[in-house]
Amino acid sequence: MSKHVYWILELKINSGQMTNFKSLMAEMVTATKQDESGALNYEWSLDADQEICHILERYEDSAATLVHMQNFGSKFAKRFMEVFSPTKFTLYGSPSDDVLAALAPMAPVQMSSVGGFSR
Repeated sequence: MSKHVYWILELKINSGQMTNFKSLMAEMVTATKQDESGALNYEWSLDADQEICHILERYEDSAATLVHMQNFGSKFAKRFMEVFSPTKFTLYGSPSDDVLAALAPMAPVQMSSVGGFSR
């Protein structure tokens, strides 16, 4: 198995926040791409009604995950929580104890790898 850490975060877009969603998403995608070489996937998706957003994030390892979390906390967390209401957080891969502790307030459902491969 790999050292990757990844998750799918499901979010409800709060009422009246679509314009803020679009600008925040663009800013976060740009910052993650430019500043975090350990971010392997960072993909945002919307349902047909544009009410539910999924963010698929995959990081090289726990160290890269912690870099992202530090950047998120210092740059985006306050605005993010104004735009979204988290509804589900599913965590995969091989997170370290530090990553698990940092994610604990989000109460992720942790899925253990039991087979397969990652390239």
